[in-house]
Amino acid sequence: MVSKKLTLKNGTRVLLAPLRETKAVTVLILFPVGSRHERRNLNGASHFLEHLFFKGTKNRPSTLEISKELDGVGAEYNAFTGKDHTGYYVKVSADKLELALDILSDMLYNSLFDPKEIERERGVVIEEINMYEDNPMMHLDDIFEQLLFRGSSLGWMIAGPRNVIRRVTRQQLMAYKAQFYTPHNLLLTVAGRFQEKTAAVLVKRFFGNHRGPRHRSHYARFRPRQRRPAVEVKFRETEQVQLGLGFPAYGYNHPRLLAMSLLATILGGNMSSRLFINIRERLGLAYFIRAETSIYQDTGSFLVRAGLERTRLHEAIRRIWEELRSVQRSGVSQEELQRAKEYLKGKIILGLEDSEHIADWVGKQLLLRGAIETPEQKIAKIFAVSRDEIQRTARAIMSKDRLNLALIGPYRARQEFTKLITHLA
Repeated sequence: MVSKKLTLKNGTRVLLAPLRETKAVTVLILFPVGSRHERRNLNGASHFLEHLFFKGTKNRPSTLEISKELDGVGAEYNAFTGKDHTGYYVKVSADKLELALDILSDMLYNSLFDPKEIERERGVVIEEINMYEDNPMMHLDDIFEQLLFRGSSLGWMIAGPRNVIRRVTRQQLMAYKAQFYTPHNLLLTVAGRFQEKTAAVLVKRFFGNHRGPRHRSHYARFRPRQRRPAVEVKFRETEQVQLGLGFPAYGYNHPRLLAMSLLATILGGNMSSRLFINIRERLGLAYFIRAETSIYQDTGSFLVRAGLERTRLHEAIRRIWEELRSVQRSGVSQEELQRAKEYLKGKIILGLEDSEHIADWVGKQLLLRGAIETPEQKIAKIFAVSRDEIQRTARAIMSKDRLNLALIGPYRARQEFTKLITHLA
């Protein structure tokens, strides 16, 4: 999948991942910095900078100049900020590779960060925060991880609190950028249709001549100290309650990571999963229900989330817990496990048709795991997972003492839910 790994003289790492069965190419730049690397008075800086990189450069002095050039070739382009990484990408037809590299390099190294644009963008970021908080399905993740990772920067919101966005100065943002967004921290991936020699020359031209400090991003490892079930309630006058019920789990390099992914698939990964069939189809307790995982370098989470009828919330919580306990006690069938394996295999194979997915696949693995696994290697490991491993993983993760329940709905007090989950059988 990766034909060549390069390290430029300034420390920038480069991955070239050719894909002949496409006429597109994706350029993705990644940095190992996100909200968990921030200080309290800078929480939201990584996400704020993501916005500002699109606000004009020395060569393209406005947002319009950047977007007109990319829109003029039908490009797809965006950026994303996570808790442990930040990324910027441009996907274009293969003959526009030079343009993609030029614009990303220009944004990264020549952005103006005009004070007037910074002031305008404060309002945009705050409206984005408002949008998430006004959508209970989107906001539930924030509430759950604030509860699960309490006491750690992993529990902070990626976009930050409004008071930080209102007060953070240009000087603070520029100092943060200078510290982390350096050539030595940059991982650049080119995936899709391209000539290897041409791509290498272009990458060196646009990204090889910049200099910066060799400061690595550091974070405090999360060490769970939970000894009893915990509840967080966010009041909102709704008919449907958003529920998140979950546990601390595994990080990127944990040996049971794939077993955890298969467990999530069996429990709630698709429309034939246990939770979907039993909670939604047979009992009619939820419209939306799924099990999912979030993974970080040192830890992760296993989460069941659902939109539930408020009058039957207690029953739904008990029934969901019964499904989790069933896997712990009785395991899963060979048929269930085989279906889950084929499901994950299919998702991996479908993703290989897209240059954007391949760039993301190889780039994030190297950035966050330190090594790249091919799809074939991952599929082989998935098919090697046994029923016993699934059951052991369920027993290890789903401890009632580490159970966390987050709710968004017409409730102001935690006591009734704390009592409910404490007495689950």
